[in-house]
Amino acid sequence: MNNNSAAKKKKKSEPIKQAEERIAKIKSALEQLGLMRPGSVSRQYRNPKERKTPFYHINYTHLMKSRTEYLLKENVKAIRTEMANFKRFRKLVIQWTDAALKLSRLKTSLGLHSDQS
Repeated sequence: MNNNSAAKKKKKSEPIKQAEERIAKIKSALEQLGLMRPGSVSRQYRNPKERKTPFYHINYTHLMKSRTEYLLKENVKAIRTEMANFKRFRKLVIQWTDAALKLSRLKTSLGLHSDQS
């Protein structure tokens, strides 16, 4: 029975190992993100009927306060990259939370929780 118990333990610890590896990959991806900011960029026109004299601005909400900032055309590409980083950040945090919940449930079901988590 000792061998059978060890085999069960090894078989059950494999999902835990996979969940821990997934969390490590997510943390690594988060470390790779550069500058980030929420929001959306839009192009407006000073003369909308003729579509002349375009300008850009970014709209976002931070700390429950809505903001609008004007952007120079040469900064729009960098700002869009920062916005993409922010979207990636949000997705990774959701994935990390899902993986952490799965890991916690696995440990709970196996009675492996410790005070050190």
